Formats: sequence, C-alpha cells, structure tokens
Amino acid sequence: MAAFPTAEACDSNAELIANGDLRALHPIFNIYGQRRCFSGPIVTLKVFEDNVLVRNQLETKGEGRVLVIDGGGSKRCALVGGNLGQLAQNNGWAGIVVNGCVRDVDEINDCDVGVRALGSNPLKSSKKGHGEKNVPVYIGGTLIRDGEWLYADSDGILISKTELSV
Repeated sequence: MAAFPTAEACDSNAELIANGDLRALHPIFNIYGQRRCFSGPIVTLKVFEDNVLVRNQLETKGEGRVLVIDGGGSKRCALVGGNLGQLAQNNGWAGIVVNGCVRDVDEINDCDVGVRALGSNPLKSSKKGHGEKNVPVYIGGTLIRDGEWLYADSDGILISKTELSV
C-alpha cells in the first residue's frame, strides 16, 4: 500500500518532477481490485494479446512488487482475469498495471491486489507465449523501466527512478 498520497508525493518532490525522475502517467486507467492504493518496485512485460508471460510472472513470488504490462493499448481482449488476480494476491504482488484490458471484473474486485487497466473485455487472449520481460515500456505518456518504483492511488499513478520518501 502506498505510504502517502500521490498528490503529496508530487508536492514534496518538485525537483524530481522537474528533472524527470518522478513522472505521472496520463489519467487513462480504470481502478480495479481491493487495494485502492499500492506501491512497489516495478517488473515490466511487453506482450500483445497474449498473456502466457503474464501468468508465468504472476506465478513467481511478488514480494510486494508491481507488474507493469504493456499490452500495446489493445482493447480487443483481456490480458488479466480473475484467476490471475487471485494468483497475484496469493503470491504477494502489490499490484498490476495493464496497458490493455482485464476481464472477470467482479472476481478481480474481490482480490486483495491493486489493478489498473484501460478497461474490460470478456474475450480471452491468445496463449502463444510471445513477448518480452524486464524491458523498458512506454505507457501513459512515459517510459517505464524495470526496477523503478510505482505509486498508485485514486488520484493517479506515479513512476519514480527510486523509492520515495515524503
């Protein structure tokens, strides 16, 4: 869970915003899951309408990290559903940010994990295993690198090169 509001983080870190070390994603994401606020170090995936790598990553111990999935902004199918939301919760992931869609929204909303996505779509993705992990991704108007920190609450999503303190 985020230790402080994102608005407060912005107000307290004007220098980091000015030099680009703290960035806000465009306000394009819908809020899902029980955790309205979450934060943690980022793990990145780049996939397109294929969620095999998403499942593989969520099967690992999350240790409070946040999975950031660049699904190319596709709204033609879902990359995360209720089963993967439950897997994320069970394995200790703090949150998931999807540049794409989710499905099984009611199930995801029952999970103790924070989820942000562009929307929902009942169609499932393909299962070919294509994609890349731990690569820089461009989402919501900003470049996001594996190992950076994500902070999310009802006001929005921040990306920081380092862990923040207020």
